Amino acid sequence: MASAKLIEKAKRDFTSYLRRGNLRATEQRYEVLEAILGMEGHFGAEDLFVKMKSEGKKVSRATVYNTLELLFELGVVSRHKVGNVFIYERALGRSHHDHLICVNCGTIIEFTSEEIERIQDEICKKYKFKPIRHTHQIFGLCAKCAEKEK
Repeated sequence: MASAKLIEKAKRDFTSYLRRGNLRATEQRYEVLEAILGMEGHFGAEDLFVKMKSEGKKVSRATVYNTLELLFELGVVSRHKVGNVFIYERALGRSHHDHLICVNCGTIIEFTSEEIERIQDEICKKYKFKPIRHTHQIFGLCAKCAEKEK
């Protein structure tokens, strides 16, 4: 869960972002933001919608999906394509990491590697490329699924 200070900063940034885009700052959009900042780990848009409905929030599926897109553009959440769906996670206030994704059961393992980061930096330098952000995903079988295939 995000700290109170981080939540307030996210709300201010979101308000500014909505104003710049001439978008309405609705109560439902802020409820989606707060729900995301309260979540840990990876989640789908439908998971978020169901969670909010179970908590009695009056939010539409379209609002959840549209607000997730806005928050992705703002950098509050990161998004990863797994199969034919997007999986989200809170990015604000979290350190950079990469993912191992099991193609069988969907398990997502987060990892960091200074060596991979160094190699990426070297490649960007070699090609005079200025990176803004990146995601690194390795698809395969988790230990449990690999064991089952033996």
